[in-house]
Amino acid sequence: MTGITTPRSKHFSALAPEREPQLAFPPRGSSMIGPVDAPGLHVMTYNIRRRGPELLPRSPDLWRRRKPLMARLLAAEQPALVGVQEALFTQARFVGQSLGEHYRSLGHGRERNTGGEGCPIFYDSTRLQVVEWRQSALSDTPNVPGSTSWGNRTPRVVVEAIFRDLATGIHFQAVNTHLDHRSRTARLRSADALRNIVQATPYPTIMTGDFNTDADTHPYDQLTGNGLLVDTWNTAEERLTQVWGTFPNYGPPKHNRKRIDWVLATPDVTVLQTGINVTRYSGGWPSDHAPVQAVVRFVGAK
Repeated sequence: MTGITTPRSKHFSALAPEREPQLAFPPRGSSMIGPVDAPGLHVMTYNIRRRGPELLPRSPDLWRRRKPLMARLLAAEQPALVGVQEALFTQARFVGQSLGEHYRSLGHGRERNTGGEGCPIFYDSTRLQVVEWRQSALSDTPNVPGSTSWGNRTPRVVVEAIFRDLATGIHFQAVNTHLDHRSRTARLRSADALRNIVQATPYPTIMTGDFNTDADTHPYDQLTGNGLLVDTWNTAEERLTQVWGTFPNYGPPKHNRKRIDWVLATPDVTVLQTGINVTRYSGGWPSDHAPVQAVVRFVGAK
């Protein structure tokens, strides 16, 4: 892999009874996990919902309404590694600003001109150092930006990077993606491509993404079925939340809904904590998805 690190650039527990949950609004600055000291590594996957047209002034989807809520969440959580989906250029820049000046990003838009939505990886540069990285199209021609092959009309991409953990000296691979929402074939073929990426490196891997399918379907089985990757939700020593669906779509979180946003890892990664962050602020929800977070530790890290 080759690439250039470009800060904020265009390349940028048990189920509860089924009832409406009563959620308290947290105080400013509160967090589900917050900053984590080494050797623990705080990881987040977050579909931030692309900015759309401002047609309905009271819509919870309006980016101008969601921006301060997202800034509040990111500033409180401070994950060292964040896989973001649906980020337009200005939104990606805002995410970086919200995380802090020492955060950097990798990745660019998915279209032929490298514009449009992206799946950038954000990282804390005081903790992680980029060794190499690349972005590829999920298609038969991965090196052709904007290419599609497998029944998906929308280009889909994967961003992969090798990091060195400055606190422990350990190298690991981070992979971030967003699978197609319409084509089952595209999701299956994309899962094959993701498997190949994991198998091609000797380093432990953390994979984040919006996979647009539940955690009991064929793409999930392709990634986790033979032990290549494990679902951190299942292997965590501690679950900080209940099993919420990760796409509440601005409504109250519910149980027994699809868990389509995952943090996966190779079996040599110890998962200390995980949670599905359904924090709702008094102004609403930061996104139509709930971020999924985990605290991991690499084998050999002390």
